[in-house]
Amino acid sequence: MKPQLVLIFIFSLSIFICPNLACHPTDKEALLEFKRKITSDPYPLLSTWNSSTNCCTSWEGVSCDSSGRVVSLVRPGEFFDPDPFLQDTSMSGTISPYIGNLTNLQTLNLRNLQELTGQIPPELGKLTHLVNILLDKNKLNGWIPTTFRHLTKLQKLYLSDNALSGTIPAEMFENLRLLSELTLSGNKLSGPIPNTIGNLVSITTLDLLNNKISGSIPTNIGNLKSLQYLDLRYNSISGSLPSSFGQLSALQTLYISNNQITGSIPSSISGLVSLQYFVASENRLTGSIPVTIGKLGQLTQLDLGNNQLSGEIPTTIGNLSNLTNLDLSKNRLSGKLPVEMSNLKALQYLFLSYNSLKLVTIPNWIAKIPALFGLELAKSGLEGKLPNWLSSSGISSLDLSNNGFSQKLPPWIGNMTNLYSLNLAKNAFHSTIPDELKRLNLMQLNLSGNSFSGSVNTILSMESQDDWIYIDLSYNMFTGPIDPNIGENKKMTPISSLILSHNPLGGSIPSSVGNFTRLQDLWLVNNGLSGNIPTKIKNDFEFTMTILLSKNKLSGGIPSNVINQKNLQEFDVSENNLSGEIPSHKGKFPVSSFLNNPGLCGAPLPSCKH
Repeated sequence: MKPQLVLIFIFSLSIFICPNLACHPTDKEALLEFKRKITSDPYPLLSTWNSSTNCCTSWEGVSCDSSGRVVSLVRPGEFFDPDPFLQDTSMSGTISPYIGNLTNLQTLNLRNLQELTGQIPPELGKLTHLVNILLDKNKLNGWIPTTFRHLTKLQKLYLSDNALSGTIPAEMFENLRLLSELTLSGNKLSGPIPNTIGNLVSITTLDLLNNKISGSIPTNIGNLKSLQYLDLRYNSISGSLPSSFGQLSALQTLYISNNQITGSIPSSISGLVSLQYFVASENRLTGSIPVTIGKLGQLTQLDLGNNQLSGEIPTTIGNLSNLTNLDLSKNRLSGKLPVEMSNLKALQYLFLSYNSLKLVTIPNWIAKIPALFGLELAKSGLEGKLPNWLSSSGISSLDLSNNGFSQKLPPWIGNMTNLYSLNLAKNAFHSTIPDELKRLNLMQLNLSGNSFSGSVNTILSMESQDDWIYIDLSYNMFTGPIDPNIGENKKMTPISSLILSHNPLGGSIPSSVGNFTRLQDLWLVNNGLSGNIPTKIKNDFEFTMTILLSKNKLSGGIPSNVINQKNLQEFDVSENNLSGEIPSHKGKFPVSSFLNNPGLCGAPLPSCKH
């Protein structure tokens, strides 16, 4: 054994074994004060902590050094390692400032106790030996203590998933040159990212996800040569991407989506030679996609969707041979798809919808991508008929909506046996539904805005192996009546959205729809329906719900339990033949939701005349 390893082994024994080690009285009192601030310990995690025993040898979660000073306080039930397993436990109370008396403390791990509240004690700044502070997944509030600037040995600071507010203190980063992991996600932090962030020369993980951070990204972010993971999603960051990003050669993950970032993607991005995940969707990026993006040979996910990017897709994108996910949807890209994209043999998801591509036909090279699961080309100028090669593809999710496809839905659609989601909305299909469609195990189907005809039950009676989630057949020429036993189809009962509006269905609303206990959207507008509103329409879960039944011939009254469904956000029964008093209800539905029912009265309509 090497001499260095022998010394480490002996030191480890001296810290964690020493069976007769006496706990330092200052530390013992500090820990007992910590316990006194805990108001509820239901599991119980601190049951071994009492004044009559040795805190170094008998208290769970406490470790001492050879002098009897506490060096580690780890939430009981968890062993500290690089990726700890977090048990589902809880503890209520606040963190006692007496923790600041544990002057030899190196690790403070109180993560995932869920109910810890109050502020982080500034006294932690006195613990200059601290290496790890793990306080994430609690309900801590207030500001991040500026006293953390004194913790020059700190390597890990986890404060995510709390209720912290205020700004990120600039002075905190002045001396934390050893800090390698900083997680502040899931708080209420505001203000800019401080320029002192450039001092964190050892940082590998920087997570600021889901806060209220504003301002621009500091230009000195390029100083963080060790940075591997950067997550700035779901903030209000503005300004442009600094060219210094190109200096982050170790960066593997760059998440900056859902902000207000403007300007173009800098050509210096070619310097991110280790980058695997680049997600910049939901911003205001402009200009063209730089040709230098083709130098990111390690990239597996590129998501630039929902920006204002223009110009043609660069041919160099074909160099990204490891790319599995490509999303350029909802931009202003034009021109043809470069044939070099046929080199993307690892591609699994290709999303190019809502651009100005004017493809006319789906390029044949897409058929040669062996592992393509998801293809979205909505509003891409496609015309004519669906290409035959789709019948032998392994695609599981297909969105070709808002195009100019016409003619009939081909019978070979039934050969796409991997398909679970199909969206052909807003095209010009005009045919009945081929029987072969019944071979598919669909979960989501959108055929709205076409001229499909035939019985609506052809689809509603499909015995899919998977459970239906979403069906939209609106704005077609499907006929009814709806099968009264629709609710007995067990594959239909988990459905969340059933949208059949603007079809000449006739008949009545089957009472068996009451078996759809997860229903969020029931849209049966302008369907020529008659009879009563079923009393059993319900949602047994906490989902928001929308019920639209207007422009029919429904009669009778409004069932009280239907209009009082929990989380019912929208309810419209206007233009029917309903009568009687509108049941009292908590929902705030406008007068327009009840108009043109000659026999209907009561709030928000005029009161009934008894």
